[in-house]
Amino acid sequence: MYRRIEDFVRNWEHESQNTRKVIGMLTDASLGQSVGKDHRTLGRLAWHLAQTIPEMMNRTGLALTGVDHTAPVPKTLAAIQKGYEDASKSLVSEINGKWTDASLEVEDNLYGENWKRGLTLTALLMHQAHHRGQMIVLMRQAGLKVPGIYGPALEDWATFGQPVPAV
Repeated sequence: MYRRIEDFVRNWEHESQNTRKVIGMLTDASLGQSVGKDHRTLGRLAWHLAQTIPEMMNRTGLALTGVDHTAPVPKTLAAIQKGYEDASKSLVSEINGKWTDASLEVEDNLYGENWKRGLTLTALLMHQAHHRGQMIVLMRQAGLKVPGIYGPALEDWATFGQPVPAV
């Protein structure tokens, strides 16, 4: 749980950059990739990340701009990228402009439970990491290159002059 705005913003900048890397490796053609019928597509997962930022954080009294959580998945990667970028920037602006460190102890009702705002910020980051992992699996299935996030991706080892680790 976050106790300082500064700590969250620093983490958010890093983690949202990782999300931008993942989304940036998609293509318009790959947006329909899913693990199977009745499962989310790559496009739906990426759009869900963009939608969740204002949907979740506006429950805390902030007024983020960005995509409507009921809007359909765009047909283009560019629209998804813009939606994510707008929501991410709005989040940082709203938090820096309206909250103090003491605000992180305030409780809001989120999804039927009372969460301290510092916990809500943690949940937002973990939610994003969870769906990035799902997206990376779908990207592999779609034949896309994946970015290294917390370490090198399979294709990155050659760049470092190292053999690919044994599977």
